Amino acid sequence: MIDAPTHGGNLSTASVLYGTPAAGWLDLSTGINPNRYPFQAPPLEVHARLPDQAREQALVGAAQRYYGTPAEVMLGAGSQSFIQSLPKLRPVGKVAVLSPTYAEHAHAWRAAGHEVIEQAEDADISSFGVVVAVNPNNPDGRLLSVQQLMDMHAALATRGGWLIVDEAFADTEPKTSIADHAGVPGLVVLRSFGKFFGLAGVRLGFALCDKALATALRSVLGPWSVSGPALHIGHQALIDAEWQIQARADLSGARKRIDKLLGEAGVRVLGGTNLFRLVETKSSALHEKLARAGIWTRAFDFCPDILRIGLPGSEADWKRLANALL
Repeated sequence: MIDAPTHGGNLSTASVLYGTPAAGWLDLSTGINPNRYPFQAPPLEVHARLPDQAREQALVGAAQRYYGTPAEVMLGAGSQSFIQSLPKLRPVGKVAVLSPTYAEHAHAWRAAGHEVIEQAEDADISSFGVVVAVNPNNPDGRLLSVQQLMDMHAALATRGGWLIVDEAFADTEPKTSIADHAGVPGLVVLRSFGKFFGLAGVRLGFALCDKALATALRSVLGPWSVSGPALHIGHQALIDAEWQIQARADLSGARKRIDKLLGEAGVRVLGGTNLFRLVETKSSALHEKLARAGIWTRAFDFCPDILRIGLPGSEADWKRLANALL
């Protein structure tokens, strides 16, 4: 049995290790916008009925416009649903996961029986049938150019291979996305709704792909792959361009603010995105120090010298982090 990866947001684990803080946990262990989209609650009947097909199509259309893609758009309960489904749609083979990165990708392909090699982005991919790239990458923010990705896709597509690009953190920098290239065989782009819109609990994600793969995914996911409330909330958020523009500006400002705060505390920032920062710790001391102050961050078993820190939301949360770093 393959052990499941650990994730951020595991506050029950934090409480077991450190107790429950009097002021509650400040969870900075995920890369989720702390200032969520202010949606209007779905009518009660949306919770009582099966998801409506017309509302599904409305969300698909909104997603195509938001991502600027001509591709088929598949709806799922978070991009995680596609991470787990895609390995079931290919014969067992060799898969390269550009690493270190989000551990669920390698886990899902191994669980489906594939041979998975975790390697750097500049390594030879000629022997692989599938390559998985998270772009921008989690946790270091590594960014591959559109041209690099499309060259990779071209090399894979000539032998029937797939390039899967997980763009969970691309919303803050839309120009980094290859969504407008999706729709051709061998290219799959995954998008997460919950991170940028701050609504991870809605469980909504998208796969942008060609028609043949969309048909195969539909057979695996089955009907009603997304809840009625998720359809309602997702559509609101994807068509609200004014909020999106302001959110990008706010997150950019927050990223500059946390970099300054960390720098003043003598903490070196190694990278990240506008939704999280990766810092050098030299040891697990910073994670421990913050945890004892009721602030939960993301440590990594594969490298104890790095720590991922999300963005505070309220001024009180910013002050709490600043005081804990003293």
